[in-house]
Amino acid sequence: MRLLFAFFAAVGLGACTAPPQVAAPLPAAEDVPVSVTRAIEVTRRIEPVAEVLCRSETPQQACDFSILVNRDPRAGVNAFQTIDPATGRPVIILTAGLIRDVRNDDELAFVIGHEAAHHIAQHLGAQQAAAQAGADFLGRQAFERGATEAEIIEAAQAGAFIGARRFSQTAELEADALGTIIACGAGFDPVLGAQFFSQLPDPGDRILGTHPPNAARMEVVRATAAQFCPQVSGVPQRS
Repeated sequence: MRLLFAFFAAVGLGACTAPPQVAAPLPAAEDVPVSVTRAIEVTRRIEPVAEVLCRSETPQQACDFSILVNRDPRAGVNAFQTIDPATGRPVIILTAGLIRDVRNDDELAFVIGHEAAHHIAQHLGAQQAAAQAGADFLGRQAFERGATEAEIIEAAQAGAFIGARRFSQTAELEADALGTIIACGAGFDPVLGAQFFSQLPDPGDRILGTHPPNAARMEVVRATAAQFCPQVSGVPQRS
């Protein structure tokens, strides 16, 4: 039964960690749109900060981030964090739509810091474990009550989906907090950067939503900045 449930461990993973269809390295700064030039410069500032924090917090994993751009116009406005299966190197993918739509360097830096935080916090593995636990639980319940093979598979799929989604909202808030520290460590304003949420549809307070409400995310960013980012203007600092 374990092998059957393991098949569903990756079901329902959030969009933040989904691999892109088309990705390529950011080009050289010459002869590229202003938005891409911005991405190159922001990346040069924020990647070393994320790498240092990664090596400090999780020295057992690879920390040399590769930042790529998904040029497919169908990819929309999004960013992803994944792992290069050949090298184990952490990969952050920015869609061309996101690079075009960010309104300032702080927004772009916050997005990159957020995605780097997913890797530092080892969310991919933890989310897969949550999906596995959900698949095991509901699949085993179906098996013990004498369900058919098709019913067991359906129950395991549902369990994997629920397990991953329940973990996803917590992981997003954790990545917002750690991404705030990364962004301000690189000299950006994460509170201003998190205003990027206002451009995205608010997921609301859905139990099985992949992301928490925008207001909850902003609250986490502000609280973290107040504690760790003394250079951020307009945020009351904690003593």
